[in-house]
Amino acid sequence: MLFRVGRAMREDRGSSAIEFALVFPVFILMVLGIFEFSRALWTKSLLNYAVQSAARCEAVDSATCGSTTDTIAYAVQNSSPLTIPNGDFTASTQSCGSQVTVAFPFTFIVPQMFPFNITLSAQACYPKQT
Repeated sequence: MLFRVGRAMREDRGSSAIEFALVFPVFILMVLGIFEFSRALWTKSLLNYAVQSAARCEAVDSATCGSTTDTIAYAVQNSSPLTIPNGDFTASTQSCGSQVTVAFPFTFIVPQMFPFNITLSAQACYPKQT
């Protein structure tokens, strides 16, 4: 009996499968986490671009962005491929110039991994051209 236990301790068949079973879930969580946070950073970058270009358009190009509604429509157009409703954008004239802001609720694709939502926001102000 003692001989069988000693031989079983020296056997290494199946050890690769056990190591894989221990490492694979951690690896998948890491890859999905990188994917989700990369997507969040991409969305934040796209929101920044949309509000910056809309604020500049309102300050410089009154033919395209002559009203608040036109400025918001321009921001929505520049936020493509995201589908952001017009109500998430605001455009106003502040002391710094033409200001455009957005607040976008970001949801993760894997809600079991990240069971919460975050709101990504961006703001840009561009001085009026005289």
